[in-house]
Amino acid sequence: MGILIAVLGVCFSSSLVQADSKAVTTSLTTKWSSTPLLLETSEFLSEEGQEKFWNFVEASENIKRAEHDGSDYSSYQEMLKVACQTLSPLQQNLLKFSLSLRSYSAAVQAFQQIAADESPPEGCTLFFVVHGEKTCEFDSLGNLLQAASDRPKPFLFKGDHKYPAANPESPVVILYAEIGSEGFYRQHRRLVAKAEAGEITYVLRHYIANPSKEKVYLSGYGVELAIKSTEYKAKDDTQVKGTDVNATVIDENDPIDEVQGFLFGKLRQLYPDLSEELKELRKHLVESTNEMAPLKVWQLQDLSFQTAARILTAPPVDALMVMKDLSQNFPTKARAITKTVVSSELRAEIEENQKYFKGTLGLQPGDSALFINGLLIDLDTQDIFSLIDVLRNEARVMEGLHSLGIEGVSLHNVLKLNIQPSDSDYAVDIRSPAISWINNLEVDSRYNSWPSSVQELLRPTFPGVIRQIRKNFHNFVLIVDPTHETTAELLNVAEMFFSNHIPLRIGLVFVVNDSEDVDGLQDPGVALLRTYNYVAQEMDNNYAFQTVMSIYNKVKTGDQLKVEHVVSVLEKQYPYVEINSVLGIDSAYDQNRKAARAYYEQTGVGPLPVVLFNGMPFQKDQLDPDDLETVTMHKILETTSIFQRAVYLGELSNDQDVVEYIMNQPNVVPRINSRILRSDREYLDLTGMNNHFVDDFARFTTLESKDKTAAVANSMTYLTKKGMSSKEIYDDSFVRPVTFWIVGDFDKPSGRQLLYDAIKHQKSSNNIRISMINNPSEEPNSQNTIVAKAIWAALQTQTSNNAKNFITKMAKEETVKALEAGADILEFAVGGMDTNIFKEAFESPKVDFILSHAIYCRDVLKLKKGQRAVISNGRIIGPLEDGEMFNQDDFHLLENIILKTSGQKIKSQIQQLGFEEDLASDLVMKVDALLSAQPKGEARIEYQFFEERYSAVKLRPKEGETYFDVVAIVDPVTRDAQRLAPLLLVLNQLINMNLRVFMNCQSKLSDMPLKSFYRYVLEPEISFTAENNFAPGPIAKFLDMPQSPLFTLNLNTPESWMVESVRTPYDLDNIFLEEVESVVAAEYELEYLLLEGHCYDITTGQPPRGLQFTLGTSSSPVIVDTIVMANLGYFQLKANPGAWTLRLRKGRSEDIYRIYSHDGTDSPPEANEVIVVLNNFKSKIIKVKVQKKFDMMNEDLLSDGTNENESGFWESLKWGFTGGQKNEDVKQDKDDVLNIFSVASGHLYERFLRIMMLSVLKHTKTPLKFWFLKNYLSPTFKRNKELR
Repeated sequence: MGILIAVLGVCFSSSLVQADSKAVTTSLTTKWSSTPLLLETSEFLSEEGQEKFWNFVEASENIKRAEHDGSDYSSYQEMLKVACQTLSPLQQNLLKFSLSLRSYSAAVQAFQQIAADESPPEGCTLFFVVHGEKTCEFDSLGNLLQAASDRPKPFLFKGDHKYPAANPESPVVILYAEIGSEGFYRQHRRLVAKAEAGEITYVLRHYIANPSKEKVYLSGYGVELAIKSTEYKAKDDTQVKGTDVNATVIDENDPIDEVQGFLFGKLRQLYPDLSEELKELRKHLVESTNEMAPLKVWQLQDLSFQTAARILTAPPVDALMVMKDLSQNFPTKARAITKTVVSSELRAEIEENQKYFKGTLGLQPGDSALFINGLLIDLDTQDIFSLIDVLRNEARVMEGLHSLGIEGVSLHNVLKLNIQPSDSDYAVDIRSPAISWINNLEVDSRYNSWPSSVQELLRPTFPGVIRQIRKNFHNFVLIVDPTHETTAELLNVAEMFFSNHIPLRIGLVFVVNDSEDVDGLQDPGVALLRTYNYVAQEMDNNYAFQTVMSIYNKVKTGDQLKVEHVVSVLEKQYPYVEINSVLGIDSAYDQNRKAARAYYEQTGVGPLPVVLFNGMPFQKDQLDPDDLETVTMHKILETTSIFQRAVYLGELSNDQDVVEYIMNQPNVVPRINSRILRSDREYLDLTGMNNHFVDDFARFTTLESKDKTAAVANSMTYLTKKGMSSKEIYDDSFVRPVTFWIVGDFDKPSGRQLLYDAIKHQKSSNNIRISMINNPSEEPNSQNTIVAKAIWAALQTQTSNNAKNFITKMAKEETVKALEAGADILEFAVGGMDTNIFKEAFESPKVDFILSHAIYCRDVLKLKKGQRAVISNGRIIGPLEDGEMFNQDDFHLLENIILKTSGQKIKSQIQQLGFEEDLASDLVMKVDALLSAQPKGEARIEYQFFEERYSAVKLRPKEGETYFDVVAIVDPVTRDAQRLAPLLLVLNQLINMNLRVFMNCQSKLSDMPLKSFYRYVLEPEISFTAENNFAPGPIAKFLDMPQSPLFTLNLNTPESWMVESVRTPYDLDNIFLEEVESVVAAEYELEYLLLEGHCYDITTGQPPRGLQFTLGTSSSPVIVDTIVMANLGYFQLKANPGAWTLRLRKGRSEDIYRIYSHDGTDSPPEANEVIVVLNNFKSKIIKVKVQKKFDMMNEDLLSDGTNENESGFWESLKWGFTGGQKNEDVKQDKDDVLNIFSVASGHLYERFLRIMMLSVLKHTKTPLKFWFLKNYLSPTFKRNKELR
């Protein structure tokens, strides 16, 4: 106590403290009203799954019934209690963080805008819409539903909440209501009853009848208070009057409130009677801290290393807080930091690590990077809302792996596996003898002068030059029907490549009639093939190709190849040959006739003709002869760069066969099946763990989807090649990385055929396991489930080998016919079967397993009765159409893809964990489904840093829990450090993480590295006042600021936010705190969310310069418009959350063009009207392709200077510069109006602007129009009534 009083006495004797503490605060709100947290929570849960959403809707009724004191805090806690019932602790933290960010407010507001566009009936707190007709009364629904079929169904958005029990044929009823409001639950239950009865499809959309008067306070942005140069006058001398500042923004009750090591919050608690004296001491310390005298150059040189040393001397738990304080307040901390001593060990370790950063990660000294589980988080382009998505995706995978029993380092090793399907086009194997090669770059004498080393690829050349190297890098295969009218043109292109010495190995596959009854004297295709084979045997393939070209030269344009054309050339070139011996029925020149057709059918490359480049088929629209030449040359250049990389990395050397190298790439498959190779894939959630089985139907029906899948997996008995059943003891530890579930009605031929093909394929592979799911076509009874029951009984009671042999018999049609004729099932028993136990199981009246399978197919797999599907490691391939073939080759392709992309990699990791064989095979299947279901992103980066003893801040994770591996590399005196430190502090409260922050300092600085103060507005959870009410919202606070510098205030917001200052009397460009009474409070508003896009004309491939788009709703079709720019076809539209329709502007844009396709939108690709839904705070970028109408091909969009075009341009400018409302009535000729464009920033220049305007108005008689960049203007200027 005595020491404290002595310190206070020194403080009072000092005359340093003259002025009060000054501060700057900044807040950012939305234009729309604050949305209820209950609705935002429901949106968070809907992203976890629609089941969680609907369960929350049901459970939310208990929130108001719960006993609590009615305060905001108790209501919030009660809501979290209900929401978190099915969430893990990590997901709960992410929910709280999302609510703090208000990241789902935009989703709720989007529904509000959609509801507003429906024109809600007056006086209704909720209303129903049935195919465009509205009502507030449930009793009126019956009449609306009766006539609903006469009206079109409404468009449903991706974010709509559709009740799961829905009959797709039934009319759609949309309920617009607020969850938790009066009357909602009664109407909700009524609609649920109708939906479960199959009468309606029930869709729920949020609608708030009485919106709040409060706005949404946003966070996730940065605020910079930069020290401004005072070399020239920029500050207005006008005195600011009438400042009405909310003083509560500065919290004097901060429990810590640390200044120079004194914890004033604690001192105020311990010595309440000395509060005034403590206040004076704090002022003195603040003023001495805020000393900002310029530093000498020699003091600046080591500032980065000294700041790092100061951070690293703090305890690890406080190091992030120290880094945040030093970086965000660097101008006032710099002088004290210069006294810090940097140890030689620290300096040496940082410099050693920097060699690794530069060599491996491409980071220079002073650069920053953030990695979460190996994923690079780009701090410049990724906002906090994108980061939440990353955290949620990672959390799902990590918790899924944890629930499967994979933990710790093993979990992160599995997580790092790169198993995403390749984006590259798939290719087929071209090492088939069915392909006849007409040249070979490696052995043909015509290429002897070319260099043969692969190192030639690395020799510099001019861009666009095709390298001539004696290696078969580029292989061009034509698969053609000789009688097809386009074959001659395609062969002409091949001949052009050959004769011009283009480095292409060219191969031919002639697909002709392979019936033995047809010979070359009847069929021109067979005639040409036999002639080619004859000449190839007599001479060589090259000469045979020239003969074929001679034959096609005889065919007139538009005609088809005939036998006479072949005979005439053959007689001319080989007059001594007996034509019948070459073309006739006994011809010996039928080589590759059957093989060619078999190769074509086996590869599944689609309708003829087909052109393969290194096995990859070209698109049909690329087969036009003119296009084919260009596309092929581009492909050669494109693949050359891939080979260059392979040679540079040592993956391809001179002694390797280049074709073998190409064919061993992961994108090469035995057969191309579009259903298997498609990029949009659906996976089951196999992470559920329970002890339920399908033979308890009553229990099975009560389970959620995830648990139903777990019960099906628990009940599976597998067929394997070696005769090992998953119910038996194993004599080997072989892990099978591919698991097929065959889904079908095995009492129907189509289902049995699918099963039979799978078992036949299994005979050639030891990597797969097979089991079955029954999907009956009709209600199960003893007559229509004979095969299904027989298969089930065999699996449950017999050894795997016996079961497989018996099931193979059951899949044959003759067996089923015999059973239908009355044969006993035991007649088909195989040797070694225990017939007694089998018969007992088969004759059991219990069919719970079939009922459970049927429910599973309907509710989880979304299959109709009897539909077939194949589930491979959790991936659903189907439903297969009636008559659609899925044969052994398809199973082979499926197995190959799984093994190459994921199966083998996961298997090798699982084997290291030491699980039993049966469990390991299950684990591979479940891990594959989990990892493959994740959205494709950037590859994870492997990092192994050399040293972390002296130069890294380390925070260890809690033991026994899943943890994120977070690595940050940062220079503590950069803008990135100002943002990264508060972000890591928040993450540390949200997630369990193994954190390492490596210092990446710059040496020999010659200038002050940071000349600004910075605050990053981010809170881990919603905060409350002492009275348990919601706190005013996230605010950036610059407290105890130095008063002598001139500051300028800037906001760093996500790229798609358009923000403007709406309320402050001060000049935010020139803040001089000496002239401010206490607080400069700046209030900003999110004016618009930007919708960005790129537009191209598909005919020219160029942007349609001058094309105009409009954005609006059904009730207001044109709210904003824009123009497509010449560079990259970029366009930009201002919008807010909601559903918007993008159209071509009426006039020349709509007359000349039509929308051909669009990507990144919310409407089907073929729709004429493009619907775009903005329902989050992230950037939305769409791509639009347009095409000129057939009768407008020669029209130029900009050639006609009509009023429409001109007005559209000026209107676009008006929107771009002012954001004002369009005034269609005011349309003056541009020659009659003088347009003056002005940019002014700061009160002083706004004064000059007013003087200029007044001067111009006094000295000209021409009508004037002034244009201002609205975002640069101060709120005071915009509110000036004289300017309106």
